[in-house]
Order: sequence, then C-alpha cells, then structure tokens
Amino acid sequence: MLTINLFNGLVYGALLIVMCSGLALIYGLRRVVNFAHGSLYMLGAYLGYSIAQHSNFWVALIAAPAIMAFLGVLLDRYGSRLLQDRDPRTVVLVTFGLLLVIEDFVQTVWGKSNLSVPTPSALSATIDLFGTTVPAYRIAVIVLGFSVAFALSFWLRFSKAGLFVRAASTDPTTTAMQGVDTDTLSASVVGLGTALAGLAGVVAAPFLSLSPSMSSDVIIDSFVVVVVGGLGSLAGAFIAAMVLGMVQALGAVYLPDAAVLLPFVLMVAILIWKPAGLAGSRT
Repeated sequence: MLTINLFNGLVYGALLIVMCSGLALIYGLRRVVNFAHGSLYMLGAYLGYSIAQHSNFWVALIAAPAIMAFLGVLLDRYGSRLLQDRDPRTVVLVTFGLLLVIEDFVQTVWGKSNLSVPTPSALSATIDLFGTTVPAYRIAVIVLGFSVAFALSFWLRFSKAGLFVRAASTDPTTTAMQGVDTDTLSASVVGLGTALAGLAGVVAAPFLSLSPSMSSDVIIDSFVVVVVGGLGSLAGAFIAAMVLGMVQALGAVYLPDAAVLLPFVLMVAILIWKPAGLAGSRT
C-alpha cells in the first residue's frame, strides 16, 4: 500500500513539475502572477482530446502544446507585457477574468460533461514495481516530468538563450541595454510556459477525467508549489512539486479528513521557516 501511495505521489509531483515550470518561468521574467494558468492547462487537455479524436494521442501530444505556445505568445503581447509593473490588484482582476473567459469557451465548445482520453496502446501495459503492479503510462508521466526538469535546467544554465533569460529575470533594464531584445525573449518564455501548461493537460487526460472544473483542481496546488519553491525559482518549483505530490498522495490515505488542508499547512510551515521559499528568487 505504501509503495503505491508513494508512486502516486511521484506521478502527481511529476505532473506538477510540467505544470508549474511554466508558471515559475513566466513570473520570473514578467513578474506577473497568472491566475489563468490552470485554465490554460485545461484548454490544452481539451485540445488534446479533440486532436486525439481525429488522429491519435501522439499527434495530440505535439500539436496541442504547439497551439498553446502560439496562444502564449499572443497572451504575452496583449497581456503579460501590458500587465508588467501594474498594480497587483489589476493583475489579479485581468488574469482571473481570462480564466473565466477560457472556462466559458471550453464549456461552449466541449460542453459540461466529463470526457476521457484513452491511454495510448503503447503504454497501456502494467509493470511490476517492487512487487506492486503499476500502469506503464504513469511511469511515463514520471519520466516526462523529470525530463522536463532536466531539460529546462540544462537550457537555463548552459545555453545562450538561458543566460539571457536569467539575466532578464534579474535586471531586465540592464539586459536590454546590452542589446538583448527582452520583449521577444519574454514572448518566447511565455510561449514556452503556456506550452508546458498545455503539455501537462494532454498528459493528464488519459488518467484524469476532463471537466471544466479541472483548472480549479490544479491551480491551487500550482500556486502552493510556486510559493513554497520561491517565486520565480525553477529549482525550487521542482523540489516543491515533488514534496507536495507526496503530501497529497499520503494525506489522501492516512489523513483523509485533513487532506484538503495539507497543501496550505505545508505552505505556511515552509514560509515560517524560509519566508522567501525553498530557493528564494533564484532561477
């Protein structure tokens, strides 16, 4: 029982890594807290569902994040760029309004009924893990989560573009004075972050039912991850995602009456210990 609970915690943590990486990247560069990020995850899941219906899951896994990336560039041009350095209340109102618009769009196009995406046949088998049978697809989710974490870390640390992103997140004015087109850079990062939200939605679809409420189910945990990890810190978000995944999985079994409160208890405890989060404001 403990093995399967820990395994489920890893799966949820890996999904949160994919989801929250984009949120952390966008905040780190634009300093905009996007309350609509959960609805972008939901939209990616529904797009993946429609694409899979007309082709297959693997096409959806590529096409849906690509569409979301394009949407992210538009959101940066007509949203994040204009909201940067605005009053936090304005940011909350605008991004929350965007959340409502996307949710209404999803309900209009796909309806309010729960939908499901079948597990791809290549990953429909089960695997024996320390004497416990687990779905191969969920192992693939864990691999994807850690792959995204590694790829983003490598990109930020060792690529020229990653260097520019880290510089712009620390001092955008000086970075722009060095000849870096920070607006194009930010559009690329917001596009990447939105694509990751869409990717998380597509990946979640085969083992979580699709519904218009799925955005609210994950956005709270996503913000807990970003705050606990340290606003704008990608490394902190990775650690916090895995910790929260374990807390959620074990809490649902051993403390079911308090499971809803556990993410907030974790957040309060971490912030009392380290007010800036696990990794502060570093990327």
